[in-house]
Amino acid sequence: MAEFPPFAVTADLVVLTVRDDALQALVIRRGEAPYEGDWALPGGFVRPDEDLDAAAARELAEETGLSRDHVHLEQLASYGAPDRDPRMRVVTVAYIALAADLPSPNAGTDAADARWQPVDELLAGRRLAFDHTRILRDGVERARAKLEYTPLATAFCPREFTIAELRRVYEVVWGAAPDPRNFHRKATKTEGFVEPTELTTTRDGGRPARLYRAGRARHLHPPLLRGGEA
Repeated sequence: MAEFPPFAVTADLVVLTVRDDALQALVIRRGEAPYEGDWALPGGFVRPDEDLDAAAARELAEETGLSRDHVHLEQLASYGAPDRDPRMRVVTVAYIALAADLPSPNAGTDAADARWQPVDELLAGRRLAFDHTRILRDGVERARAKLEYTPLATAFCPREFTIAELRRVYEVVWGAAPDPRNFHRKATKTEGFVEPTELTTTRDGGRPARLYRAGRARHLHPPLLRGGEA
């Protein structure tokens, strides 16, 4: 019978939120080897008694204090280059987690620090540990693409939001602002995208604006295209 080398599976998280008017990702400073002192995505080894989704949910709770019931959590991709982890052969199943204005994180037991950092700075600056720069880039592109054909942008909004606040999510995540009038028409006329409430607010400034909540739609038809009309 063939013998196989030691092998492990991890669950890593691309946790994204909109803070300080920027798309930000949660990163941790590693407190132990390998890559001690370097920034990395949160994550950890899958325990023998849990499946992948349970491991991702556990890591999310440990790093943010939030359960998966309050966050959009979905599997992103798998990464298994033989040399991606110097300790042993490790395959990671990455997840993307999205929510509105997530709280300040607390570093886990194996981390020296944890903080939110703007995605643009992370992708343009020093590389993250392991292959986490690639995973982060893939996660950000997944979020940007899904905003085109699903109502996922509402996951970055509070429970009740204005159309201007929803449009600002698109602007922050895409890095480009949709046309205001076309966007308002698309958001309010697409069945199931948003649902109006009876409440208004003046927090956007100017006249009172109606508050909306996320609708029941799972896909947008036609999609909102980056660089195109809403």
